[in-house]
Amino acid sequence: MAQIDSLVKDFLAQKKIAVVGVSDKRETGCNSNYEKFKSAGYQVYAVNPRITSYNGSPCYPDLKSLPEKPDGVFILANPQVTEQIVQQCVELGIKRVWMHCMMGTKPGLAGNMTSVSQSAVKMCRDNGITVIPGSCPNQFLKPDFGHGMMRVLWGAFGFMKVEA
Repeated sequence: MAQIDSLVKDFLAQKKIAVVGVSDKRETGCNSNYEKFKSAGYQVYAVNPRITSYNGSPCYPDLKSLPEKPDGVFILANPQVTEQIVQQCVELGIKRVWMHCMMGTKPGLAGNMTSVSQSAVKMCRDNGITVIPGSCPNQFLKPDFGHGMMRVLWGAFGFMKVEA
């Protein structure tokens, strides 16, 4: 078992992050992650095919439309969308993907609250893409009290382990 902390450290060491799933209709966890990455000094690209801008910045319909290749992609979307995004990562040579899950990384634990697709995880691994299949950047990137507590609790219950 690879520990999530080393995967997260590698992902957060990157400079350019695409955030898939931002919304202009309501406040979402994806929007929160976008803002967290941006305030921490990352070059952040918003991705959602339904909008053209997010908080005054361009929003792109897909990864192929970005002005430059990101170092990593964070996904907070339906698992079927995750599969499409991972396919784009394969085609573009993107080597780091983080799929959001509210309840850690244990498959099936939060089936209706996850972006993780097991077939997308397999596609990542089969194509040399480092994947974090669950959890949330907000639990690691200067976490607020709630996200910090989630990280501690999910770790204590064994929900933060990632298979290599």
